[in-house]
Amino acid sequence: MVFPGVPLAVAWWWQDLPGGIAAAVCWLAAGALLGARIAWRRMRRTWWRLDHSGLGLRRDLWWQRDTRVPTSRVQHLDVRRGPLQRRFRLATLVVHTAGSRFSAVVLDGLDEADAEHLRDTLARQLDQDADAL
Repeated sequence: MVFPGVPLAVAWWWQDLPGGIAAAVCWLAAGALLGARIAWRRMRRTWWRLDHSGLGLRRDLWWQRDTRVPTSRVQHLDVRRGPLQRRFRLATLVVHTAGSRFSAVVLDGLDEADAEHLRDTLARQLDQDADAL
């Protein structure tokens, strides 16, 4: 996520407006705080549920979005960790589904252990469904 204050800080510094670098740094800090607040609220307003029929995901920061991925539609699973995520022991679970090239459900901000457990549980369900066919 690009901090919202970066463009304001650059414009403030580039246009040589009053306050100079100090004002640009203040805009950058304000943007970083706003970005962190939005990310924190987004993470707090995301729920997931794994049951015998698949994965359910619900997000509702401003608009509510419910996503249901049946186990039969899951192609493969990825757990991704960037440098900051590794530092704070977080991970992103990506559930690739059958369909077009961009069919994936992304569940980010998970605890590292939860992401791996969710991936392993969903993978076990996939193996059991494949055996039933």
